Order: sequence, then C-alpha cells, then structure tokens
Amino acid sequence: MVAACLAAAAAGDSDALFDLGVVTSTGSHGLPCDLIEAHKWFNLAAVRGHEEAALCRAEVAEDMTAREIAEAQRSAREWLRATATGANGRHAA
Repeated sequence: MVAACLAAAAAGDSDALFDLGVVTSTGSHGLPCDLIEAHKWFNLAAVRGHEEAALCRAEVAEDMTAREIAEAQRSAREWLRATATGANGRHAA
C-alpha cells in the first residue's frame, strides 16, 4: 500500500499524498508515527488542492514545535524538487 501511494504521490496524486499523511500520522501499515513526515505529506496534498489535508496539517502542527514544522516544510520543498519532472510540470511554493 505504501509503495503504491509513493508512486502515485510522485505523479502528483493528491489522494495518495493525503493517504501518506494519514499513514505517517497514525503509524499504520508498518510505518512509525512521524509528525514531521505527516505534516510534509499533508502539506503536499493541500498544495495539490486536497481540502481535508489542510485541516489535518493544522491538527498535526498543534503537536509540533516551530522547528519541527520548519523541518517538515523543508522536506516538502525537497520532495517537490526531486519529483518536479514527474508531477506533470506543476510546482508549488
């Protein structure tokens, strides 16, 4: 499930990005709970227009420090750069 979501996420699928946020925020499907990763995935999904992801990102952020949020945002930007050519040419800030 995670591998399929990663592949779909790399192609810009907002639902896959959201699902990765859920998996990492709950520690399911064999992944540990990681709020930094969860924030990253919810942020990426929200940038792609997934409305529920924006709400989940805000909820996760309530349990994070400013430094953790900054780390999640850096990680999201790095992921966007790494997958830019596979995401239909769409970029986000």
